[in-house]
Amino acid sequence: MVDYHAANQAYQYGPSSGGGNGAGGGGSMGDYMAQEDDWDRDLLLDPAWEKQQRKTFTAWCNSHLRKAGTQIENIDEDFRDGLKLMLLLEVISGERLPKPERGKMRVHKINNVNKALDFIASKGVKLVSIGAEEIVDGNAKMTLGMIWTIILRFAIQDISVEETSAKEGLLLWCQRKTAPYKNVNVQNFHISWKDGLAFNALIHRHRPELIEYDKLRKDDPVTNLNNAFEVAEKYLDIPKMLDAEDIVNTARPDEKAIMTYVSSFYHAFSGAQKAETAANRICKVLAVNQENEHLMEDYERLASDLLEWIRRTIPWLEDRVPQKTIQEMQQKLEDFRDYRRVHKPPKVQEKCQLEINFNTLQTKLRLSNRPAFMPSEGRMVSDINNGWQHLEQAEKGYEEWLLNEIRRLERLDHLAEKFRQKASIHEAWTDGKEAMLKQRDYETATLSDIKALIRKHEAFESDLAAHQDRVEQIAAIAQELNELDYYDSHNVNTRCQKICDQWDNLGSLTHSRREALEKTEKQLETIDQLHLEYAKRAAPFNNWMESAMEDLQDMFIVHTIEEIEGLISAHDQFKSTLPDADREREAILAIHKEAQRIAESNHIKLSGSNPYTTVTPQIINSKWEKVQQLVPKRDHALLEEQSKQQSNEHLRRQFASQANMVGPWIQTKMEEIGRISIEMNGTLEDQLSHLKQYERSIVDYKPSLDLLEQQHQLIQEALIFDNKHTNYTMEHIRVGWEQLLTTIARTINEVENQILTRDAKGISQEQMQEFRASFNHFDKDHGGALGPEEFKACLISLGYDVENDRQKQTGSMDSDDFRALLISTGYSLGDAEFNRIMSVVDPNHSGLVTFQAFIDFMSRETTDTDTADQVIASFKVLAGDKNFITAEELRRELPPDQAEYCIARMAPYQGPDAAPGALDYKSFSTALYGESDL
Repeated sequence: MVDYHAANQAYQYGPSSGGGNGAGGGGSMGDYMAQEDDWDRDLLLDPAWEKQQRKTFTAWCNSHLRKAGTQIENIDEDFRDGLKLMLLLEVISGERLPKPERGKMRVHKINNVNKALDFIASKGVKLVSIGAEEIVDGNAKMTLGMIWTIILRFAIQDISVEETSAKEGLLLWCQRKTAPYKNVNVQNFHISWKDGLAFNALIHRHRPELIEYDKLRKDDPVTNLNNAFEVAEKYLDIPKMLDAEDIVNTARPDEKAIMTYVSSFYHAFSGAQKAETAANRICKVLAVNQENEHLMEDYERLASDLLEWIRRTIPWLEDRVPQKTIQEMQQKLEDFRDYRRVHKPPKVQEKCQLEINFNTLQTKLRLSNRPAFMPSEGRMVSDINNGWQHLEQAEKGYEEWLLNEIRRLERLDHLAEKFRQKASIHEAWTDGKEAMLKQRDYETATLSDIKALIRKHEAFESDLAAHQDRVEQIAAIAQELNELDYYDSHNVNTRCQKICDQWDNLGSLTHSRREALEKTEKQLETIDQLHLEYAKRAAPFNNWMESAMEDLQDMFIVHTIEEIEGLISAHDQFKSTLPDADREREAILAIHKEAQRIAESNHIKLSGSNPYTTVTPQIINSKWEKVQQLVPKRDHALLEEQSKQQSNEHLRRQFASQANMVGPWIQTKMEEIGRISIEMNGTLEDQLSHLKQYERSIVDYKPSLDLLEQQHQLIQEALIFDNKHTNYTMEHIRVGWEQLLTTIARTINEVENQILTRDAKGISQEQMQEFRASFNHFDKDHGGALGPEEFKACLISLGYDVENDRQKQTGSMDSDDFRALLISTGYSLGDAEFNRIMSVVDPNHSGLVTFQAFIDFMSRETTDTDTADQVIASFKVLAGDKNFITAEELRRELPPDQAEYCIARMAPYQGPDAAPGALDYKSFSTALYGESDL
């Protein structure tokens, strides 16, 4: 038997001052009847409507009376004695009425009818203008009004669809069930049913095997109505309450009759309605879980990819093994620039987006009453942040190391070339010297020859002493190359050692030859003073020219315009000495010419070249000409370098000008975002719009950063290593820009999550502002998070009680009054309860409570969400009240993807009443809410 008698509120039926929307809420069912159902007035009833009501109400009453083995024939007469009226009420309510009086007198009848009316009134129905005398007297209008009141109370009142009830609920149910059918548009309970298609659509929607809907025609209403009425009576146990002809031939069928008839269809299909409602709830819950699982899988995948990239990149940045050549190190520098410009920026965005996705997922889980998401081992946000910090630590100083290495290799190349030049000059000078010193020509020479050999040896010793400085320079350069870890140090050391050994040998041989010549010095008398003087002056001058040529060809490396100007000044000073040098050359050549003139004038036959030196006038002139050629070449090289340094200075000033604008701009924006995040100007939507406009202004500034990158690229390509015109480096600018983008994105995400929380939980703008004001008040350092003691103080300031449930006891007390009450009673949060709250708002035990976690907690305390018990109850409806459900039932009641989702995760049911293929929906439902494991 359908339970019609459950009632939660009292309703008044009869006359009223205005219309209403049915039971539940502001109006009552009586309000809805008031405008047209004033049974107390002596108005004429439309004959067609009265006929329809008589037939419908009679059939409805008989559908219940037959359960007691009786029925009525005439609704006016058969209820006059009150006996069948009392019996009808007992059947539809399931309750016993007072014992009726069996007498035939009028007073007995009135007493019985009054017992029935008193029972109706006890169910919260106030009858107006309907008395027992009118029913006993057979007043048709009053009798029909009374039966309609009974139908409303016991057949229609409890109908509810989506927060509506009574007439509106029944109408909404009809509209939804008939929505997919063509030519059906249910807008009321009169003319919308005249063509009969709506009745057929209701039956076909629930029992499609009973109706061939596609064969019905809108222009044949009588056939349609009869078909629906006959099928309903034969297969659905719904008695025929109307005649098709009465409905078709009436301009506006009676609304009460149609509602009564349709309510029978509703109750006949109520089981299917309950199953549909349960299925909708389950689908909603499963959809939330499926979406959350998809977000979790995306987070795990993105986190794994980002961590793997960090793992691959860190060893590369930590590899500080220097290369052997400048070209190889410059390639490493270019690779690092590509990493900063191309590879790292997308990863910065991925990391920021990953944090945003994680926060959004946690918000959705909290809003759907699901447990917080805990990423798999090693993939927490903190793990990613730790890996990122390790990456930035490895990256820190890498570019500086590369540039220093390039400088070192440049210095090494310069020193190595300098070593080779000096070594080659020295080796060329020593060529044949050992053989010369080993000669024993003094044994057969004349005295004059011996004296000449002595003078020659003295000149050689002078030359040898002059070369001592070059040998020391060669050794010093080799030592510096060793200290700078030159890659070809072995060959340098070998060559240097050979030169030093040879130098020591030359010294030894020189000493031995001098001793030998001095033994015969007494025999030497004649020495050509002019040749000797020539030799003594030519050798130093020759050495000076060799040193000058070496200096003029010496490689140089400078980094500032001051350094190149110093070299130019030194070169100008050198050029100022050339006239004196030329005069010295002329004097030396004059000595040689004087010796030849004296020899010729005295007819002396010279033996050949000057016996005291190998430096001939031809050599002096040749080297002097070489010096003259090298001077303009040196001028040109220095001027080119000066132009280069001037260009470098322009690049420094250009970069500094841009950096000194971009750097302060980024710092200013960071400070402004910090202020925005703690202010509460306007609604959350206003704040979000403002932040997004702010974000667009930041993105629009990106060309200024790109211009700075281009200028920085030019500086590095020019190997400019310092810039005194600015304190900002490109590294500082990059880090500041990345922090700016990340901060604005996080701030926008926080506001979006607040909007999501507010909309999902029904939090008002005023509440949200109060939450934000309290949070900001205790966030003294404006860090966006509260410590435990700050959080406790914030809760107390908002009137939250976790120890004695005082908040609920205070009823409608506002937060200010409640806060005053707490202060006056000296109330404080209990440690155990506060620790429980902290475990909810700070699951990672970081010791900090973010604003989003605070908002989620406050909204969860005042808002109801679906629970595991509700989902279990819904599955029980689908399972037909069984403690288990089958795969077939799931596939029949749920959409395919959600049915398979449940089947794949439900464990087999182990209860004593288990059947083949039984699935345990209870453990599955609790697992959805984190109360057990799937």
